[in-house]
This record gives sequence, structure tokens and C-alpha cells, in this order.
Amino acid sequence: MYRARYLWIIFYLFLVTSCGGQTASNGDDSTTVPVIYIENKGSDTIVNLALAWAEQYQKLHPEIRISVTGGGSGTGIAALINGTVDIANASRQIKEEEIQAAVGNGVDPVEYIIARDAIAVIVNPENPVDQLTLQQISAVYSGEINNWSELGGEDRPIVRLSRETNSGTHVYFLETVLRLGDEENTTLFSVDTLLLPSSEGIIAEVRDNPNAIGYDGLGYVTPDVKVLAVASSATSEYILPSANSVNADAYPIARDLYMYTASAPDEALLVYLDWILSSEAQQIVTELGFVPVKIP
Repeated sequence: MYRARYLWIIFYLFLVTSCGGQTASNGDDSTTVPVIYIENKGSDTIVNLALAWAEQYQKLHPEIRISVTGGGSGTGIAALINGTVDIANASRQIKEEEIQAAVGNGVDPVEYIIARDAIAVIVNPENPVDQLTLQQISAVYSGEINNWSELGGEDRPIVRLSRETNSGTHVYFLETVLRLGDEENTTLFSVDTLLLPSSEGIIAEVRDNPNAIGYDGLGYVTPDVKVLAVASSATSEYILPSANSVNADAYPIARDLYMYTASAPDEALLVYLDWILSSEAQQIVTELGFVPVKIP
């Protein structure tokens, strides 16, 4: 797909050169090179990181144009299956049924781990609760626990906030926290859980609602909310999310972040993916509050 697209661009530029087709200068006004486009779509967790990468890479390579959009991990993977993007961003691993759908459509997904992330459990700063176990968080989100007084807080109803179902963060939280990593567990979010379309939306609601609890990628957490320490069990140590606690495998709600391409991506795409795993690009991971896969 990528080689065909690149050849089409060259053919198109040949046809329209006399009309001023799109080219990029290499710094010498006497020469220009064809513009190569990379379409990148998917996870809202990754979107700000992907945008920062794209901006920096385009400065280094003016012949490259990278379009980055969000919409959720499921949306990005669906676009990869349909052959409408070059890179799908995902905050969860691609599912077996998605792989089969891709293969059935002539797309063989290739996985790249491009960063790591901690999912922070957050409450309003006025909430006196400072720590919870995974079992308590599961009980809250399943509707078993409904009042903060049951967790050592004030007599207030708990307002549950979650990302929407097309979010990879939603899927990961469901499988890892609500279901405690048990593949046989069929626990679901309580029906009164408020589903919000963005990470920023969860931060804003928790900031403004003293009864709220939410979860978000660590890179989106602001000082306006309080991050809870989390323990794997009642007898385990309570750990705050950070790059150090994720790298030490101490924080219990941490995950890899992914990019997916079709098999045999073209050279321009491979060079970009190699750059993403470079020290320069992984430094941007650190700056945005995520955890690098390679320590710069």
C-alpha cells in the first residue's frame, strides 16, 4: 500500500509540475523534493505525544508531512484494517479478532512498542481519601461501593467517570482493574458510570466535582486533581504512579503504548518509526509525562 501510494504521488507530481505541484525545499532554492505524506490516527492517550513527534520530525525532514488525529485506539485500528492510515496509535494491544479482520482485508499488522504509561486514579483535591487497593477500585467502578464513607472518606455519593468504550484506556482499565486481570471475570462498569470522550474531559470533571473519581494516562494529569496511591492487594505497598515506579514494575496499573503499521512499510515510514525509538524522540516521551522505552 505504501509503495503504491508513493509511486502515485510521484506520478501526480510529474503531471502537475508545470502547474506548481506540491514540493518541499531542501534548503537550497535551486532544488526541491517530493512531499511524502504519513497518516497517523488513533489513541487519544497518545495523540499529544504523536503530535509532538510529528512536529519535531517535520523540522528535521521538511519533505515529510505527518497528519495526526485521535478518536480512540479502536478508531485507529479500524482505519488500519480499512487501509486508510499508515500508522494506528493504540493504548492497548490489537485484539485477535481485529488481526483476523485486518488479514481478511489484506493487511498484516506489525506492532511497535513506542512508550509506556501509568494510568493514574484521580479524585478531587478536597477528597480526604489518599489510597485504594485494586480490589476497592474494582468495587467502586462495578457499583459494589457507592459512597466515599465506605473507603474512609466523607458521606458523599461516588461519581464514577470513565473514557468511552472505543478508548484503549477504557478497555485496559476494564480488563486490568475491574476484572483484576482475570480472563474469566465478566464484571462490567456500573450502569451509572459517566463516559467522557477525552482525557482532558475527565481531568476537568474531577477538578470541579468533589464526589468524582476518574482515571487517566499519567501524561494528562494536572495539579488540579489528586492522584491516589494504589496497592495490588490489602497487604501490598501503596504506590504512586511515576516513571520510576513504572520502570521498577512497582505501580500496578501500567501498560505499553503501541503503534501499528501494515506489513512491509515503505522506507520513509520505517525511518520515522526508527526515529521514534531514538534517544531524541524518547526524550519527548519523558517531557510529556510518559515513560520512555529507552532511557535517553
